[in-house]
Amino acid sequence: MTTTALTALYQELAPCIGTDLSALLPQQLQREVGHFNVFDLAGFWESTQLQAGVPYPCRSFYKISLLRSRSRSEYQGQTIDIEADALVFSTPKVPFQWWPAEPQQGHFCLFTAEFLLPVLGGLAPDELPLFQHRDYPVFQLTPAEAARATAIFARMHEELASDYAHKYALLRAYVLELLHLGQKRQPAPALPPAPSAAARLSARFVELLERQFPLTTPQQRVRLRTAKDFADQLAVHVNHLNKVLKDSTGRTTTDLIGGRLAQEAKALLRHTDWTLWEIADGLGFVDVAHFSHFFRRYAALSPGAFRTQEAVPA
Repeated sequence: MTTTALTALYQELAPCIGTDLSALLPQQLQREVGHFNVFDLAGFWESTQLQAGVPYPCRSFYKISLLRSRSRSEYQGQTIDIEADALVFSTPKVPFQWWPAEPQQGHFCLFTAEFLLPVLGGLAPDELPLFQHRDYPVFQLTPAEAARATAIFARMHEELASDYAHKYALLRAYVLELLHLGQKRQPAPALPPAPSAAARLSARFVELLERQFPLTTPQQRVRLRTAKDFADQLAVHVNHLNKVLKDSTGRTTTDLIGGRLAQEAKALLRHTDWTLWEIADGLGFVDVAHFSHFFRRYAALSPGAFRTQEAVPA
């Protein structure tokens, strides 16, 4: 998903919840972990920009909504009445429109395909059984299921606002929990979809990349840092690896590696007392100057300035 598409979305959302655009869409977030955000529907309803009877078209992201109030959706020419306590899954490949029928309560989260790349074993979200079914994925929940989904969204809100170094790993787990909650409500396919060769290669790349983190001691060092390092480990040509990752994520091998290194650098700067040299050495840089130059490209700040600035929720 492009940053432009997200920016356009948040330009509309920011006035609805009284938050400036930079707080909703941190400039470098998508380069690190894909994109994820979670919202309270009641806050949107209180805005004059959200009114019953106004359609909201699907955009270029995945969306999971817990709707505690009545609404309706138009999907492939059919109008679907959605009763209270429904879990709705939206994908950018299936256009739909949504109309709130009354003041809304509930939550929704947005995420890109890249956000789930580390945890889907090479599958794109659209390859999950939940999105393979021909019917629109909207599920009426029992009171117990609605309470469970509400608790998951509450944990999402809490974790997103925290300064935990690995909060996005937890947020991915919460998204998966919601996906499984929906998947359990539909008939299982005879066989799960088999990942393609490209999907398997993407998954193996992510596994190799993530296996190097987190760094827990200053003596630990990242071994694989370049596209060639990974291609050699995966026994493929570097150009083939780059094409597969570019097709599946929209990003180059070098960009994915750099984003993950920057993510780890931020965690170490924020949550450890390691010196800049120890962090630079652990991440495989020859000296602090090279590390600082790299870090500025991803954070628009020097490592020292990033470490001393006041932490704000992403």
